[in-house]
Amino acid sequence: MKLPRGRLQRRRVVSDVATPLANALDAALTGYARLESQDALLLSAEGVGVLTFEEGIPVVAYHTGTDAGGPAALADIAVSGPYRIELFELDAETLADVHAAEELTVPPGMPARRLAGDPALADRTRERAPAAASAREADAATTDAPGAVEAFLADEAKIEAIQQRAREEAERRAVEWDLD
Repeated sequence: MKLPRGRLQRRRVVSDVATPLANALDAALTGYARLESQDALLLSAEGVGVLTFEEGIPVVAYHTGTDAGGPAALADIAVSGPYRIELFELDAETLADVHAAEELTVPPGMPARRLAGDPALADRTRERAPAAASAREADAATTDAPGAVEAFLADEAKIEAIQQRAREEAERRAVEWDLD
């Protein structure tokens, strides 16, 4: 998925994705967010997450490293924070083709639920979403598709990377504290 660089609205590092999602909703942002996790920043993990918005409502999710779109992309984006987040404004006409790709779309409240674990923000987002988008959310809730946790647990490479990082941190601290 290729998007032209929009007009930068905000750039920051956050530990909680709820803040930029709420900012996009409150500002009725039409554009996209680029989410780069600490794994990408520190461990040279591949790719970043991209969420597009129409009037503050999430429409599309995509992960550049795994080439996953839609709800599956949210599982790849949902790694431990902090995240470097950039919010870009982009006109709706430019996003129209991307938003038409059904395989990339997500129900409006799903990013708030899966990335931020914020049911109140998910409810606020669904309330503001057009009826068609809310219907997609209801359909998604009844499918047997794995959630972010199930998808994460099924990815042995991610689990191994976390275990390796924990071992390295434990070894560093043992040396630091003069433990054998």
